[in-house]
Amino acid sequence: MHEPSRDLAVMVVPRVGYLAETGDVCDPYRLVDGDGAGVEAVTVYFRDLQAAGRSTATLRSYGLDLLRWFRFLWAVDVPWSRATRVEARNFCRWMLVAGKPLRSHWRHQGASPVAQSTVESYAPSVRAHCETVLRCFYEFHLEAGSGPIINPFPLDRARRRGRSHAHHNPMEPFRSERSGLYRPRVPSRVPRSVSDDEFNEIFAKLPSHRDRALVAFYVSTGARASELLSATLAGVDPGRQLITVVRKGTRELQQLPASTDAFVWLRLYQVEMEGLIPKGRRQPLWWTLRRPVRPLTYHAAHRMFERAGQAVGSAATLHSLRHTAAYRMAEDPALPLTDVQFVLGHALLSTTQIYLTPRKEEVIRRVLAHHAEQTRQAAQRTRPAPAPGYRPETLDVLFGSRTT
Repeated sequence: MHEPSRDLAVMVVPRVGYLAETGDVCDPYRLVDGDGAGVEAVTVYFRDLQAAGRSTATLRSYGLDLLRWFRFLWAVDVPWSRATRVEARNFCRWMLVAGKPLRSHWRHQGASPVAQSTVESYAPSVRAHCETVLRCFYEFHLEAGSGPIINPFPLDRARRRGRSHAHHNPMEPFRSERSGLYRPRVPSRVPRSVSDDEFNEIFAKLPSHRDRALVAFYVSTGARASELLSATLAGVDPGRQLITVVRKGTRELQQLPASTDAFVWLRLYQVEMEGLIPKGRRQPLWWTLRRPVRPLTYHAAHRMFERAGQAVGSAATLHSLRHTAAYRMAEDPALPLTDVQFVLGHALLSTTQIYLTPRKEEVIRRVLAHHAEQTRQAAQRTRPAPAPGYRPETLDVLFGSRTT
């Protein structure tokens, strides 16, 4: 098989095409090529995902991965329906060695049509997600007969040899063996939470009652960013300290308990916005502060918390507040882990158990204290006994063991 020679490390992939948000409930997103025409293969795939109950956020996430793949194919001048394992392998290698493209600021978009690469490669989780999306995309067209006869992103058959689950531990859940051939290994990471001191510094930099109310709800309910923004006026029950959100996966309504101060900040925000936001039980709870007011979006809330974090030199993200709430609840001995699972909306208890892992900051603090104690004990063991005629308390003052 002839394979074209390409230096993937210096290969430039022009940032042509884009993922357009249409505002249409039937086709919320559309992949557009460099000529301004929609990519029909992606549109059909999006409709199939929507029929399977996938959310709009999922379509956007899949669309960004597909846009990255189509840009690569346009750069190498290969139609998507003629892509082979060679293009798939080169694409996965390109994501690893070429690095992320430089993205111009939104105020200066259009200044440079070609994005050069940096030395920072895509994270393993991003590459793994992209491989899964593209494999499912070609699997859909393979079954529909509208794509290539062989999926360019195949499964790793070597991992499926022998009897199924031959060495499975009965105390652990079953894991899928259907792994992609080019799927990278994603390291397991401890969820990143925010320490109390860091959280207090960020909270002090929040400029409005709305932002304080949002952050207080995030850190006390453990809700995802998009879930809390789905709350309506009818879903707030200050008397019972409950707020109703729409769960991300199941799309079901669920009441979440929140702290008292969260409802205090919420009331201050509502008084401040009295007469500026529309009334009605079905109206959104969170609105923009700029006029004219509009329902608050995920990206606006994320940017709000990012600005407050940057003001104190913190790299914490909005999603880290969910991890912080989970750690605080899991560390409470009076709160069963099954209750934490219910509040966080985890399908499996094993997912909630990751918050029983000690926090990195706490581990470092305890280990440093351990080393200091070991040094102190070693100094006491190696200290020679005073010679006859010397008073021990006088030597303690002389060598700094005690103060006068």
